[in-house]
Amino acid sequence: MVGEGFAKEDAPIRKDLASLPRGPGVYLFRGTDDDVLYVGKAKSLRPRVRSYFAGNDSRPGIPQLVERIARLEVIVTQSEAEALHLEQNLVKRHRPPFNVRLRDDKSFPYIAVTVADEYPRVMFTRERHRRGIVYFGPYANAKKVRETLDVLNRVFQFRPCEGPKPGRHSGIPCLDFHIERCTAPCISAISKDGYRELIDGVIQFLSGETRPIVRELERQMRVASSEERFEDAARYRNRLFAIESLAQRQGADRPAVGSVDVIGLAIEADRAAVQVFPLRDGRLIDRYAFHLENVAGQDAATILESFCLEYYGGAPSVPPEVLVPAGVGDTDALARFLSDVRGSKVEVRVPVRGEKRRLAQLADQNAQLALATDASRSEQRRLRRVEALEQLRETLNLESLPLRIECFDISNLQGREIVGSMAVFVDAQPKRAHYRSFAVRGQEGQDDFASMAQVVERRFARLRQESSDESFGTAPNLVVIDGGKGQLAAALEAIGVSGGAPRVAVISLAKREEEIFVPGRADSIRLDPHDAGLQLLQRIRDEAHRFAVGHHRRRRDTRAFESIFDGLVGVGPSRRRAILQHFGSAERFLAATQEELEAVAGLPEKVARAIYAQLHRAGGS
Repeated sequence: MVGEGFAKEDAPIRKDLASLPRGPGVYLFRGTDDDVLYVGKAKSLRPRVRSYFAGNDSRPGIPQLVERIARLEVIVTQSEAEALHLEQNLVKRHRPPFNVRLRDDKSFPYIAVTVADEYPRVMFTRERHRRGIVYFGPYANAKKVRETLDVLNRVFQFRPCEGPKPGRHSGIPCLDFHIERCTAPCISAISKDGYRELIDGVIQFLSGETRPIVRELERQMRVASSEERFEDAARYRNRLFAIESLAQRQGADRPAVGSVDVIGLAIEADRAAVQVFPLRDGRLIDRYAFHLENVAGQDAATILESFCLEYYGGAPSVPPEVLVPAGVGDTDALARFLSDVRGSKVEVRVPVRGEKRRLAQLADQNAQLALATDASRSEQRRLRRVEALEQLRETLNLESLPLRIECFDISNLQGREIVGSMAVFVDAQPKRAHYRSFAVRGQEGQDDFASMAQVVERRFARLRQESSDESFGTAPNLVVIDGGKGQLAAALEAIGVSGGAPRVAVISLAKREEEIFVPGRADSIRLDPHDAGLQLLQRIRDEAHRFAVGHHRRRRDTRAFESIFDGLVGVGPSRRRAILQHFGSAERFLAATQEELEAVAGLPEKVARAIYAQLHRAGGS
C-alpha cells in the first residue's frame, strides 16, 4: 500500500511495486536523470522495497530519498549471498549518495612489493591489485605506511627508484647509495640473488616473521664487533633497534587466537566508527580505524554489512574467521560472501568467551573512543568555521553571516587561453559540486580587468535568469575577487550591468600583501595573519586559483593536441579522443614509443605505426 510519502499520481512506480518478485535480489532507486540514488539487497524483494513507500519508515533520510525516486529497478539473484556480491559491484560502480560509505571514499593504502620485477620495489600504493605484486594491508593511516617504509628502507636498503628497472640513464648511482639507503643494483653493487634475499626479508617481516631478521642482525653485529669493525657494528645495532621498534608497534603475540579479524563498531546518530584488529598466526599486526557516513537510521547489521562489502572487496586477503559485535543479527549471508571472496570457508561469529571475547570488547571500546574523538574534532572544526564567519561579518561590516562565498580568479598564458573560475564555499567549507569555470570570449591580449568583468557579468546574468543550475541559481552572501582595486571596480561594474544581485557584498583580496579592498573605502584592510576570517578568504582564493589554473592547463593541452593532430594523416576526431584520453598530455603523446601507441584502445596497429613514423619522420608505415 502506498503511503503519504509517496506520490499517488505516480502510477508507473505503483505498478512496479505491485509486480515485484518475492525472491532474493538487489534493488536500485534512480532519480529523474536516471542517476542511481541507492542500491540495496534483500532476502525478499517485494516487502523490502515496498517498505520504503509505506509511509511508516522513521529512518532519517528516507523521506528525502523517496521524494527523489523516479524509477526503480530490481535484479533477481539465486541467493542472498549472491545479492551481496552484486550489491558490492553496483555500489562500487555507481557510488550512490544514499548508501553507507567510508568517509572521503578513498581507496586504502597498501605496501606493495613488485616481485615480478627483476629487482623488486617496495612502495606505497592505493592501486587496484595487479598480478606480479604482493600487497600488505590495507592500512587506514597513510602516514603510518610511509613511516614503516622509511624504517624498512633503512634496514633492508631496497631501491627507492621508480620503474621496473633500477638506476638512471647516466649509469651513475644516486645519492641514496651514498647515504646507505640503496644497495645500488643499477651498478651491480649487489647481485641479483643477494637483492632477492633482501626483498625476501622485507616480505618475511611484513608477514609477521620478525625473529629471523632480528637474529641475523644480532649475528652480524656480534661478528663486526669481534672483528673490531665498530662502525659496522653500530650500524647493525641501529638497524636492530629500528626493526625491533617497528615490530613492537606492529604486533603482540596471542598464539591461541590464530588468524582472525576482530571488528568493533560504534554508532551514534548519523555517524559510525569501525575498528579492525587483524591477527595473523596470533600476532596483532596493526589496528585499522574507519569512519562511515550516511548511517542515520540504519541498524548495526546493515552498517556492518556495508562496511564489510567495501573493506573486504578491496582487501588482498580474507582470514578464515571474522569476529563481529553482538547484536548484528544473522551473519550467514555475509559469511557466504566472504567465503566466496576468500575461496574457502570463512566463519563470521560473535565471540562469547576467552581471549577472542576480550579482543572483541577491546575493538568496541576503541571504536567508541574513535567516535567520541571524531565528534570532538568535528565540533572544534565547526566552531572554527563559525568563528571565521563571525570575524568576516565584523571586519567587513556585513549585514549577516556570509554563509555562501563565491571567489573569482583569472588564469592565462600571455593573453592566450584565458579562463575564469568560480570557487564556492558554503558554511566555510568548499562545495566543489558548485565550482564553475568560464572560457573568456572575444578577448585580445592580456586584460585582467576586462576578463574579470566578463566572467562576473556572465555569472550574475545566470542568477537573474533564474538558472536551473543550482550553482548559478543561488545568490552569494559575499563575492571575493582575486586582485586589487582594478579588479574590484571591474567586478562591481559587471554586477551592475548584469542586473546585479540583492544585497550582495563584494570585496577583493590582493595576494602580495594580503590586502582586502572594499567598495567606497580608499585604504585597504589588513588583518593579522592568524585571523580566522583572513585565513578563510585565503583558502577560497587559493581554491579559485587552483581551479582556474587546472582548467587553463586542460585547455592548453587540448589546443596542443589539436595543433599536433592537424598534420597527422589517418587521425580523425574519434581517434583524437582515444589518444587524448589514453595519454592525457601532449608531452606524453610525443614521448610515446611505438608499442605504447599500439596499446591505445581503438587505434589499429597499422595506424599506430603510421602515427609513430610521422611523429619521428621515419617514413611510412
